[in-house]
Amino acid sequence: MSFLQTGLTGIAVVIILVLLRVPIAVSLGLVSFVGFWFMLGGTAAWGLLTAVPYDFAAHWTLSSIPMFLLMGYICYQTELTKGIFKAARVWLSFLPGGLAISSIVGAALFSAAAGSSVACAAAMGRIAVPEMLQRKYDPGLSASVVAAAGTMGSLIPPSIILILYGIFAEVSISKLFLGGIIPGLLTMLGYTTVILIRCSIDPKLAPPVVEEITNRDRFMALTETWPVILLIMGVFGGLFAGIFTPTEAGATGAAMSFVIGGFRGNLNWNVTRIALIDTAKTTAAIFIIAVGANLFTRFLAISGVPSAMSAVVIEFGANYVVLVLGTAVVFILLGMILDPLGIMLLTLPILLPIFDAAGISLIWFGLLVCKLVEVALITPPVGLNVFVIKGIVGDAIPISLIFKGVLWFIVSDIVVLGLMIGFPEIVLFLPELGQ
Repeated sequence: MSFLQTGLTGIAVVIILVLLRVPIAVSLGLVSFVGFWFMLGGTAAWGLLTAVPYDFAAHWTLSSIPMFLLMGYICYQTELTKGIFKAARVWLSFLPGGLAISSIVGAALFSAAAGSSVACAAAMGRIAVPEMLQRKYDPGLSASVVAAAGTMGSLIPPSIILILYGIFAEVSISKLFLGGIIPGLLTMLGYTTVILIRCSIDPKLAPPVVEEITNRDRFMALTETWPVILLIMGVFGGLFAGIFTPTEAGATGAAMSFVIGGFRGNLNWNVTRIALIDTAKTTAAIFIIAVGANLFTRFLAISGVPSAMSAVVIEFGANYVVLVLGTAVVFILLGMILDPLGIMLLTLPILLPIFDAAGISLIWFGLLVCKLVEVALITPPVGLNVFVIKGIVGDAIPISLIFKGVLWFIVSDIVVLGLMIGFPEIVLFLPELGQ
């Protein structure tokens, strides 16, 4: 069997193992090791299995992942983000579906301090869903809006997905962060539009909030948002001004969250312990999948599969639209059976060389991947964010009702994807401006 045949067989075996529900990290690592053995022999296979995980885990930029995660968990545990939803509610409750829109705005701001979709959905779900249910909002709308809004944590910087993509694609993480700002705002606008349209057509979905709110109440509510605003300004102001790198930005954000939490009197040993444990667990889960993906990347590179596929693309002249639509279909199908991180790390070793050979900006492609990952977070039957919200609401809301509700937001995501594909400048404008 030639190296190329071994590589293609490896891809097929990984897909079969994933369909059999073997953990993706195990699937990628096991297939890579066996592939190395067939192509290079046992000694080389053991050598690569020893060297590659260490080389990858020792990558300095990766240290930003636990730092940004720690920042988000400290913000959540010390309730630094609690004032965001309250302020959004006070300012936006007059709109049709005002509390649902407040959840979207609150999630967008929390995303800028968390970097994790799951953390964002969990945090906003515990705050927003009970209040919407108390105000007689439709249960399906109440749960689905938070599940969808949480996906912005994958797109709005600091995004863990974008950090990992930047490492694998070897592109600037700062430029990826800049590129995610406009698509993130468009996503927020799209979700808001969905709520406005649905609640204007059917007011029973979201009864008007009867509450007398003065201008003083509005401005007092804004004062409660200062912890997150200060954190965002400190981290991203320094990052985009070139004062520090993304890795240093993560450490700065984590340190600031500790200082702000301590200043507000919400930081204690128990809170710190829980945040550190959650950070360690999430980091370990991300790293073990990333190591498996890195082994798989080396395996495919040695087999020659990426070069062969790139040559086929060039020979047949596959155009921009065909490549993008094909990628979207692959992500949507995989989103039905895999978690978003697994989808990205499984497909990048194959897709990156193809898009690079086609002359497509890898910054733009990174944001496309991130947006597709967002859709996967709420795509049935897996829909990780949907299960997070289901865990919060318990038996009060059937999961079928949540999945039915998120379909409206998937339509909005498709519109945003269409804009990104039709007008790449939406993604590339800010990164090119920052050059």
